[in-house]
Amino acid sequence: MMNYTPGPPDTTPKATAIHAADLTVVRGPRTVLRSLDFTVPPGQITGLLGPSGCGKSTLMRAIVGTQARVTGTLEVLGRPAGHPTLRTRIGYVTQAPSVYDDLTIRQNLAYFAAILNPGRAAAEHRHENVTRAIADVDLTSHADVLAGNLSGGQRSRVSLAVALLGTPELLVLDEPTVGLDPVLRRDLWNLFHDIAATRGATLLISSHVMDEAERCHRLLLMREGEILADDTPDALRTRTGSETVEAAFLHLVDAAIAAARTKETTR
Repeated sequence: MMNYTPGPPDTTPKATAIHAADLTVVRGPRTVLRSLDFTVPPGQITGLLGPSGCGKSTLMRAIVGTQARVTGTLEVLGRPAGHPTLRTRIGYVTQAPSVYDDLTIRQNLAYFAAILNPGRAAAEHRHENVTRAIADVDLTSHADVLAGNLSGGQRSRVSLAVALLGTPELLVLDEPTVGLDPVLRRDLWNLFHDIAATRGATLLISSHVMDEAERCHRLLLMREGEILADDTPDALRTRTGSETVEAAFLHLVDAAIAAARTKETTR
């Protein structure tokens, strides 16, 4: 896997990759997402950060079109979220690896590539995509190993390779580095930056590990179903007078709690 040093994001004006306005998700009696307004710029890595249970996975499911009871506006790559034409334009990786244990890595990818791009005429192209995706996640030497014999980190990389089939314009990755060792985490982040820089893809990556925020071009900080901040890491640190994004996040949380208490006492 190549070693990539992140450069500044492309600031050329382009259409918005994701646009949300008054986005709300209700699950049973609970409002999981509360009137969210945000945009995700194209060709950059946007980090979706916040504690477990704050609504990150629900938001990602809404973006890829698999979440029920979504209201408000949510446009993805210029189309309403869930539009049929987005199926081949978006790669999505859930927290649980989605692979078949009784198939090799190559067979898993070939199966999903056939679903993504069916037909005999596409067979040769599918083979090229499978080979490239396996190399992208640094699993070429394990290509013919059964998925059931892989480590947890390797299985996660197979799921990422599936998402990379067909060179998607938008990658939505739900905590892709959880449980991985520091070296593999570094290599995956190098890959993420390479995908954004050389392929022009947009990446939305969720995490509850605040040091990963420093690797993103832009951040959406979430707490209890709300967006606390939508800005660059540098701007967040400057705005809150903090040395790290984690300290900035805690500052914003404390401010939100104080504002809520003030509102309660003035009722």
